[in-house]
Amino acid sequence: MDTALRPAATPRRRPGRASDERSRNPMSYAFIALYAVLTVAFGILPALYALYLAFTDAEGGFAGVGNFTKVVGDFRFMPAVGHVALYLAIWLVALVVLVTLLAIVVHAVAVRWVSSTLRLIFYLPGALAGASSVLLWLFVLDPAAGPIGGLLHLLGFDSFVEVIVPANLPPIFAVIAFWTGAGGWIVIMYGALNNISADVIEAARMDGAGRIQIAWRIQLPLLRKWISYMGIMSLAAGTQLFVEPQLLSQASNAIVPNDYSLNQLAYQYAFQQNDFNGAAAISLLLLAIALALSAVFVLRGGLFEKD
Repeated sequence: MDTALRPAATPRRRPGRASDERSRNPMSYAFIALYAVLTVAFGILPALYALYLAFTDAEGGFAGVGNFTKVVGDFRFMPAVGHVALYLAIWLVALVVLVTLLAIVVHAVAVRWVSSTLRLIFYLPGALAGASSVLLWLFVLDPAAGPIGGLLHLLGFDSFVEVIVPANLPPIFAVIAFWTGAGGWIVIMYGALNNISADVIEAARMDGAGRIQIAWRIQLPLLRKWISYMGIMSLAAGTQLFVEPQLLSQASNAIVPNDYSLNQLAYQYAFQQNDFNGAAAISLLLLAIALALSAVFVLRGGLFEKD
């Protein structure tokens, strides 16, 4: 056959060339630049300023660890640590167990419209702002007027004041946080479950695995990184507990103390005692605790491991 009649060979494109061209799209740089500006303005610079305040005194002189020893020695500090720690323990366990379980159950529903409806119902509470959800729960937790008043009476609570005593607040705050934030995580976990290869699930079924075995031996291990990510983000939010106890303190005429959480205590230092150095020290302690606990999730969850 005459080689002159053969069509010219199409030049072979270098693998990854299209993705490289897309990555050089100017619009991507615009989005990154905007994010970088916001991160520097509202993240890095405030953190550096807090670091400066934490190691200086009111006159700007070097204070060493004096601000840290002062706030740790405050009689309000350790109770606030205990309140936040108990709240976090209840909330994180509920998130890891219930969110994962509910996501697997919703994913297992075969009827498409039922699954979509459940995801919408789970997500709706998250549309409420934090302050709005607390105000709603102020009504719910009132035995005299709330929709669960009968249950509260059975549990021995006859008034709103009895419900919100400080000893009851960690589980109450955990319920509020779960009700507000769990739905969004269920939707995210549902998306992660959709990324699991259908061939893997089908192979497990052919080997005789039931729904529980598939969930335990296939879905849960493949969700490990997403569970770790959920734990880190929820931990970061949970250590910043402020709105819920602050509103309850105002609504209860100070039955709930205004230094219940570490964030509230930092607020008291800054705006009641005019001690911004002590407030900065508390903020850095919170950051150190959150980073240390997040490291546990990263290491145990293999967040940065390559599959």
